Amino acid sequence: MKKLLPIILLLLGGGGGVAAGYFLRPAPTEPEMMAECAEGDEHCTPDEGGEHGEDMAATEGDHGEAGAEADGHEADAAEGTGNEPEYVALQRQMIVPIVSDDKVISLVVMSLSIEVEAGFGVDVYDREPKLRDAFLQVLFRHANTGGFNGDFTSGEKMADLRRALNSAAAQVLGPVAIQVLVTDILRQAT
Repeated sequence: MKKLLPIILLLLGGGGGVAAGYFLRPAPTEPEMMAECAEGDEHCTPDEGGEHGEDMAATEGDHGEAGAEADGHEADAAEGTGNEPEYVALQRQMIVPIVSDDKVISLVVMSLSIEVEAGFGVDVYDREPKLRDAFLQVLFRHANTGGFNGDFTSGEKMADLRRALNSAAAQVLGPVAIQVLVTDILRQAT
């Protein structure tokens, strides 16, 4: 129990820090909202920038940033232009302890997104607990076989990891899962 307590405290502290950073991030500034308005929303005029920003904030509160993207793609699908895939970010990072000689020597923190066929972004959120479980199994196996040791971002190691993550996503989501994207990865010594 004495050995587990520091690991648990480290995971809780890391998770709390990540959650605080996510929820306390600054709101988009007016120039950013105006740029969004100019780039992608044909119904948005510069005078509606405030309304557009409020809608985005409401959407982000429901599904996070990826949910805002998914909702935008679903609107495109309704208009007949939705053949493009959706990119859905998992709402929390994956944290994998690296153990050597019964001690946690480092942590790997990863952010993952899933590319799915248009209109299936909501399915990712509905099945996120199963996805996280499947991904953690893959990540623990990768860690236990030395995948995160040394030059863990080499092409071969990352290709092996992506293949395993893609297979896990396909088992949970079926053929709608196109591929898993590693959007952030960090190894931190403890």
